[in-house]
Amino acid sequence: MPALQMPPVELLFLIGRAVFLVFSFVLATIAFVRWRRAILAQTELVLANHTVVLQRLAELEARVDATNVTVSQLGDRIGKPQHVTSPAPVATPGYQIAIRLAKSGATREELISSCGLSASEAELVQRLHGPQVKAGARRGRDAHAA
Repeated sequence: MPALQMPPVELLFLIGRAVFLVFSFVLATIAFVRWRRAILAQTELVLANHTVVLQRLAELEARVDATNVTVSQLGDRIGKPQHVTSPAPVATPGYQIAIRLAKSGATREELISSCGLSASEAELVQRLHGPQVKAGARRGRDAHAA
């Protein structure tokens, strides 16, 4: 039986180096593949966030454009003076006649009969436009008329 000879030490070192290099290469390959997958996932996440940011930016641009239009319309409104004309109170012909009669000294009954005013309207026209009478004389005339 032949005796087992021990391989030379140099051969063992050479085989050890080869195994170590293969193991290191496999380990580096696994690490690189995982790193590459992580980078791809991060890139997809960044692209998704980028899309969301672009959509929000487009919405903000639309809002700014709408606000600019509104502001320019308000500026045009402010720039153009608006003449709000409220109709001046115009007395109807019946009131105008009653005012003339009251200024000439007509009584309440005359205003009611000739102008078609109610009693309170005739009294108001007479007080506002009638000749100014002293307080004592007016009381006597009001008592006489009643």
